[in-house]
Amino acid sequence: MVEVERVRYSDSSEREKIRAMIKARKEKDKSAEVEKAKVQCPECGSRNLVQDYERAELVCSDCGLVVDAEFVDEGPEWRAFDHDQRMKRSRVGAPMTYTIHDKGLSTMIDWRNRDSYGKSISSKNRAQLYRLRKWQRRIRVSNATERNLAFALSELDRMASALGLPRTVRETAAVVYRKAVDKNLIRGRSIEGVAAAALYAACRQCSVPRTLDEIGEVSRVSRKEIGRTYRFISRELSLKLMPTSPIDYVPRFCSGLNLKGEVQSRGVEILRQASEKELTSGRGPTGVAAAAIYIASILCGERRTQREVADVAGVTEVTIRNRYKELAEELDIEIIL
Repeated sequence: MVEVERVRYSDSSEREKIRAMIKARKEKDKSAEVEKAKVQCPECGSRNLVQDYERAELVCSDCGLVVDAEFVDEGPEWRAFDHDQRMKRSRVGAPMTYTIHDKGLSTMIDWRNRDSYGKSISSKNRAQLYRLRKWQRRIRVSNATERNLAFALSELDRMASALGLPRTVRETAAVVYRKAVDKNLIRGRSIEGVAAAALYAACRQCSVPRTLDEIGEVSRVSRKEIGRTYRFISRELSLKLMPTSPIDYVPRFCSGLNLKGEVQSRGVEILRQASEKELTSGRGPTGVAAAAIYIASILCGERRTQREVADVAGVTEVTIRNRYKELAEELDIEIIL
């Protein structure tokens, strides 16, 4: 019970305000009691409640008491047995994504001249649809910031597609670029350079390593500018990125050389032993990874030449020779050439 002290009020609006506050407090207490009853079994006090959607019942898994019956199923009213049926019957749009400048929340008119039922649109209405499509494309980008973001994110998507990067890396790169725009780090720098640096930072964050040379090949800026912009962005945005481990490159290099899983496991083992003896510090991770794969391929009987390994890893044969000799000597690995 809520006790209210009787006070004379000269103003009727103040009296109404007090009544509204009391009413809101009562409703809040009532909803809290209902929520408490829902999450706890009134018989045994257990909170292990299971919802049986086929019977529309809320059942206690400890004592078997039916706590609630005939509750509303908030799921879809249709059933789907494969991915295609689920996509056809769902009536919602795509999820929000950071790789589009408006996060994918705006309306988009499809380029196909068909209506929602799949029927072809008459020629009389096609001119109107063309005008709608044109103005929709124009109003999606309203100011200079959105125009910058739209161009940069399309450039990010192009580079990520050329490198075959997964969706998580693209989303992370888009988030990094958006943070750089919010902190006004784009001014005085090329959009392509900042986008390439954001993509390189995202690869480092998601443990999907790509070298600066690989990013530079698919971008329209030089490797030197990407590295400079990356260091500036990581410092200004306080990105805590650990140095790339040579082990991260082993699966990709082995796949490019068509080597078996045994060679990959042996290469990872060699790199772990080298890391324990601090043989990988101060050296390029790609060169050390390529040397470990070269040694593992010889030990497992799937020999690859230094030229083949160097082409896949993007290093020189001299680097592989120097690194594999260091690893073989320090780890006491006998290599028969």
